[in-house]
Amino acid sequence: MKVSVIGAGSFGTALANLTSLIHKEVFLWVYEKDVLNDILTKRENSIYMPGIKLNENIKPTQDIEEAVKGVDIVFLAVPSHVLRNVLLNLKPYVSSNIIFVSVAKGIENTTNLLMSELIESVLGEEYIGNICVLSGPSFSKEVAEKKPTLVVVASKDLKKAQVVQKEFSNDFFRIYTSDDVIGVELGGAVKNVIAIAAGISEGMNLGYNAMAALITRGLAEMTRLGVAMGANPLTIKGLSGVGDLVLTCTGSLSRNRQVGIKLAQGMKISDIEKQMRMVAEGVKTSKSVKDLAEKYGVEMPISESVYNIIYKDQSPVIALKELMQRQLKFEREFII
Repeated sequence: MKVSVIGAGSFGTALANLTSLIHKEVFLWVYEKDVLNDILTKRENSIYMPGIKLNENIKPTQDIEEAVKGVDIVFLAVPSHVLRNVLLNLKPYVSSNIIFVSVAKGIENTTNLLMSELIESVLGEEYIGNICVLSGPSFSKEVAEKKPTLVVVASKDLKKAQVVQKEFSNDFFRIYTSDDVIGVELGGAVKNVIAIAAGISEGMNLGYNAMAALITRGLAEMTRLGVAMGANPLTIKGLSGVGDLVLTCTGSLSRNRQVGIKLAQGMKISDIEKQMRMVAEGVKTSKSVKDLAEKYGVEMPISESVYNIIYKDQSPVIALKELMQRQLKFEREFII
């Protein structure tokens, strides 16, 4: 198969290298000129994935037509807030038999669309069955280092998900399939917001008890919103839900967790983002999650606190106090 990866950030680069071990022709669409030159001259993306040599059959390009025309599978590995423009640029060059696999873990702010919904809205309804989403606990650095990684790919057409599963699983990258697109996407997006909260907890030195409670109650929030939007609650208990949540809340490689730590140290979000070249999806996603929670009438106090800290400059100390002093409740009633 001819495969294209759109986006040469950390995960896009790791995904291209993974794919190149299985398929002979892999295009990697690169937005930044310095990244392109780096890959061409060094066979390494030292900006987003330093220390990992890229295989020779990866073809980096800034030409979107060259990247997608005539390919069989396109991985969309750009941040959620730029995906719409990228889709508009590639739309003239794709055919309706291409399988699209989104790996972006976010929600479009202006519309609150999940990435699969955004792809469908831009490319058209004829692509519905060809849209897949891939998510799960998968730090890009560890994928690039060929450490054992398990993820899930979902599609409304399960046969398309099975194609992705068959074509990209190997000895260190194992893919499960699902037909619950909403559940897989929502888990991957909301966990980033909870991971910012986890970073704030870590930065405030609140301890292990608080972290365990935060992950548990964060999972409850993810489940409530997922069920309200039509997801299967069992999906949220799987790789793309609790699996990715635990990883992103506790792993030192988590960008969202690092954002939370810096917020706890008193830094403003504008200053934090200036220091980061890579995107922490949870920052923008916290706004969309707040909007969706209000739309579906779902209680999500941890996510709302993250939104207030980022967008309303609320003190993490005050946010913690408000969370701890909320009305006492019966646990199971507020899990689903």
